Amino acid sequence: MVQNQSGQQTEIPSDICGDVQELMNNQPLEETAALVTGGSGSMGRETAKALGALGADLAVHYHSDEQEAAAVVDAVEEYDSTAITIQADVTDIDDIEAIYQQAIDEFGRLDILINTPGVMVKKPLSEVNEGEFDRMFNVHTKGTFFCLREAARHMNDNGRILNLSTTLTGVMTGQYSVYAGAKAATEQFTKMLAKEIGDRGITVNTVAPGPVDTSFYHPSETEESTEFYKSLSIANRLGKVSDIVPVLAFLCTEQARWVTGQTIRVNGGLAD
Repeated sequence: MVQNQSGQQTEIPSDICGDVQELMNNQPLEETAALVTGGSGSMGRETAKALGALGADLAVHYHSDEQEAAAVVDAVEEYDSTAITIQADVTDIDDIEAIYQQAIDEFGRLDILINTPGVMVKKPLSEVNEGEFDRMFNVHTKGTFFCLREAARHMNDNGRILNLSTTLTGVMTGQYSVYAGAKAATEQFTKMLAKEIGDRGITVNTVAPGPVDTSFYHPSETEESTEFYKSLSIANRLGKVSDIVPVLAFLCTEQARWVTGQTIRVNGGLAD
């Protein structure tokens, strides 16, 4: 029972009660298998741990940091979930196909995909060279697209697909053109794929954080730019990984079944 605005007691419908209770369950992702690409990076690492805590088995993809990926596996296994590492280059289509094959060979299924790899170039558009452009679009656009393609081919019905974008696609600022442009494509892939496979109960969403206090953020920024971004948030601070991961985790649950085709900005009020 809850109290409404008139002070009267009213009963929550039983189906809603059931959903809320399930969400509060310690392991709502039991008997699911998840693939986190970029799983050795700060966002991917903490997301993989969170999914493991919720009961999912994990395939932790990494490109070069084998030691960190192995540490993620160790952390996931502390929750009695099974986890493996998979090394691959997400800019190589053969490698992407191999990631999925390894994950399915290990777990026999795929229920969740979270795409987190990222690289940054911050400079005026007039100074971006071809190599920088190709790298940004190969990682953020080509890599994401073909990871989505394989998910569409192999994911179980009622699965969850999540991409990471950036709040920069929703604001007008300088020096991030090639990064924001590469990420903007992801948001369109999300909408199209959500429509194409929605009849299978699979949701596809993008989470677009604002500036987050990580090793990914700081190399491109100055003390002055950081103070500026802090001033735009409601709490005068950068975001934290712990602000983003709970949103990703929720979107992996059954309770998020009616959220699809969306770009969800998680940025402390920096931009809508």
